[in-house]
Amino acid sequence: MDGTQFTELLPATRRALLHRVATAQSEGRTPSLVGAVMREGRMVWSAGRGEIAGAVPGPDTQYRVGSITKTLVAVLVMRLYEEGRIDLDAPLDTYFDTPEAGGATVAQLLSHTSGLAAEARGPWWERTEGALRPELADIFGERPQRHPAGRLYHYSNPGYALLGALVERLRGEPWGEALRREVLAPLGMDRTTLAPEEPCAEGWAVHPWADALLPEPAVDTGRMAPAGQVWSTAADLCRFAAFLLDGDERVLGPEAVARMRVPESGPQDPGWTSGYGLGLQLTRRNGRTLIGHTGSLPGFVATLWASPEEALAGVVLANRTSCPVVDPAAADLVDAVVSREPRIPRPWRPLGEVDSALLELTGPWYWGAAPFALRLCAGRGLELTPLSGTGRSSRFRAEDDGTWTGLDAYYAGETLTVVRSAEGAVSHLDVGTFVLTREPYEQGDAVPGGVGKAGWR
Repeated sequence: MDGTQFTELLPATRRALLHRVATAQSEGRTPSLVGAVMREGRMVWSAGRGEIAGAVPGPDTQYRVGSITKTLVAVLVMRLYEEGRIDLDAPLDTYFDTPEAGGATVAQLLSHTSGLAAEARGPWWERTEGALRPELADIFGERPQRHPAGRLYHYSNPGYALLGALVERLRGEPWGEALRREVLAPLGMDRTTLAPEEPCAEGWAVHPWADALLPEPAVDTGRMAPAGQVWSTAADLCRFAAFLLDGDERVLGPEAVARMRVPESGPQDPGWTSGYGLGLQLTRRNGRTLIGHTGSLPGFVATLWASPEEALAGVVLANRTSCPVVDPAAADLVDAVVSREPRIPRPWRPLGEVDSALLELTGPWYWGAAPFALRLCAGRGLELTPLSGTGRSSRFRAEDDGTWTGLDAYYAGETLTVVRSAEGAVSHLDVGTFVLTREPYEQGDAVPGGVGKAGWR
């Protein structure tokens, strides 16, 4: 880490964070609440409010985290993909007999575009001890498929029950045991478990018109467990947030984790403010992209939001059913740090040895008359950006065959090819069939349809 990268927070920032957590606990009327901040790979702040068994909760107090479980399961599935055991675009029934999946692919299950029902057939799985335990098919009713696979975003808890079963089938062990060995132990998440371990919070419902409490059941959700069974702590979720930003070669490398963060689907909100990747929720708030997940089960609400740009994350856990203040509070922890202590840029450093053939490609290019700049990046990568302030931009990864593949935006997955003349000179760039030339509409350029003989006038 550079000496210019500071992890400790200033006193004024810590007070602002405490104020936000205290406000959330008070206004949310939750018996207890814990907030934490991860910066540059480690937890740098945490605070608890309220009481659990007469004590203030801390960063190692367990809460149930609900659907954050789904992101953990998604990591297990991505490990199978990285090992070549599964194809994300293959139907789930390629790997075991699951007619209920309706032909949905693994990626569609991960991104909630499988079309499967939102909930299990009943009884209400979140509140029924051991319900739907014996057979996988038992979680589905008469109509498991509510929409054609791949048609639209439709959040499905049973879809993640199927993904947990996929892990079990290919690993030959319960998904929880695979999770402990493959993810939790390497990341040091020793306080993340499938059943509660002391110290842990008790789940409560709060009366809407009185300051009165009612205990909530903390059941074993059986076959539906991959959708929301896990208990964890603020400290462990900070470790998980660091992994979601940087990866960890013992679990998943940076490229695989980055793929999880790419929007695959999402509610069609105005302005595209939300989406869903491969097991990760994405949201745009205050001009910043956050990745993570929310979670809730009876008696508990949890949220983890992380900013890849700022290497920062906010975690909030509470022990109250339906506590809507938790989600914005986690995002506000990130904003509070960024607004007071913006990340200090890392020092600029040259690439080192540069291939002159690649250097020749850099500089201005034109899509028709629109100017673009092509820059050389680390690892022989390229970055194409508009010079007029508008237009399609993208980063490209170098491939072994001498082409580049788009990593984001419009050109994600598209191929950039350098086209050369018979003499070997660079003629133009072909980006997914779009031609970019060195000059705007010059005679002799490889412009589709040709250039008017009269030229500019």
